[in-house]
Amino acid sequence: MKITIFLSLVLLFALNTKPLLGTKYTLPNRAIRDTLGKNVLAGTKYYIVPGSPDVGGLGLAGRGKAHCPLDVVVAVDGNRGLPVVFTPANTKKGVIRADMDVNIYFATETSCPGQSNVWKLGDFNSTTGEWFVTTGGVMGDPGNYDNIYNWFSIETYQGEEDVYELTYCPSVCSAHNCEHECSSIGIYEDQYGKRLGFNDFAYKVRFQPA
Repeated sequence: MKITIFLSLVLLFALNTKPLLGTKYTLPNRAIRDTLGKNVLAGTKYYIVPGSPDVGGLGLAGRGKAHCPLDVVVAVDGNRGLPVVFTPANTKKGVIRADMDVNIYFATETSCPGQSNVWKLGDFNSTTGEWFVTTGGVMGDPGNYDNIYNWFSIETYQGEEDVYELTYCPSVCSAHNCEHECSSIGIYEDQYGKRLGFNDFAYKVRFQPA
């Protein structure tokens, strides 16, 4: 009888836990800091620059012959890439904090007219089982399950001071069937270049004011 109760509790816990790859080191609600030591603010342009010198910042690139939508890729090493803007699910919040659900979009014009630069988890490779970060997402409307792939968050990178990682594990959807995977966002290199996607080894970043 005791064994049955124990197994039931383990199963219940497993079904209600989102499997985030890696370990969280971020203190709840901690303000994210930029490279000047100031709070990262909603609606302000920042470069997502690498926390280590062996890779570049972030930019946009097509995928083979399919030029649009554009994927989020690592720019040329040493290049700080394109500026982004963070918009929290709660638009009344002015400071970006750890684990806060945010839309991220590139504040630039592209060669894909009429398509948004909002990040989304949108390219799944069934051969490799990899999810990639692309664009064409929708801003806001956090309670809508159709928009669940548009939300990302920021966490401290393995306890390092003012060094961060991007993650996907949205908490904005209120639907009872709102199930999704959770993961750190890292670099996956394939025939299309160095793209952002699910990865146990997170892309180590800082946020530089534009």
